[in-house]
Amino acid sequence: MKKVSLNLIVGVILFVIVVVTAIFAPLIATHDPILDANLMYAEEPPSKMFLLGTDEQGRDIFSRIVYGARISLMIGLVVQMMNTFIGVSLGLSAGYVGGWWDEIVMGMTGLILSIPTVVFALALMSVLGPGIGSLLIALGMTDWAYSCRISRAQVLSLKSQNYIQASYTLGFGNLHIMFKELLPNMIGPIIVIATMGIGSAIMAEAALSFLGLGVVPPAPSWGAMLAKAREQLLFSPWLSVFPGLAIFITVLGFNLLGDGLRDFLDPHGKAKKT
Repeated sequence: MKKVSLNLIVGVILFVIVVVTAIFAPLIATHDPILDANLMYAEEPPSKMFLLGTDEQGRDIFSRIVYGARISLMIGLVVQMMNTFIGVSLGLSAGYVGGWWDEIVMGMTGLILSIPTVVFALALMSVLGPGIGSLLIALGMTDWAYSCRISRAQVLSLKSQNYIQASYTLGFGNLHIMFKELLPNMIGPIIVIATMGIGSAIMAEAALSFLGLGVVPPAPSWGAMLAKAREQLLFSPWLSVFPGLAIFITVLGFNLLGDGLRDFLDPHGKAKKT
């Protein structure tokens, strides 16, 4: 039995915390993140009434961070599902078909990798406009290159295996070989890169929201909260510290989870007998 790494344990714990927070946000939050605004309590420091203080409109920061987990997790999951679908589809077909199609796909992949994700997404968002729908489209079309390259490399490695050659001999069609023989044996690396990609998508969403092109206020987005807090960084540091910690912990959790899964699913990893 393989030894479970510390990265995997910590990653799973942080992942569970974020998911539970997002699902049970109405039960965890102490105030309404949007409607409970009172200028009488604007920029209050952390206290018993407001656990993490309040923002410039008197809204509870703790409640906004809790509800912000829903937005970040939803965007991260949907964006990475889109990226994984595009990347795996292109990588699987390019590695299997080869020839001119492989050259076209690799050319597109190289173009995507040459442009930073946030810069590419900014260009699309400037056309589409702010909002969650535009954000999903922009991020979902700009970060599939890693999934594509890994999928293609896996296909090229698996094509020479005996069971694939046996499938050719038995007369199975191309679609059967691609989706019944190759794809199931690529699941491990795909899961790893997708898990790490969720953290990247959350970071990209926070960056775009920070620039005013992401989630539209007053929705509780961590990036938008940081953008508002920069004006009061010296006088009200809790406005930026806690949303920043939320982003840091969430992204760290997904990165550790992906790193731990990579070690756990590695077929060449050392096994430990118990």
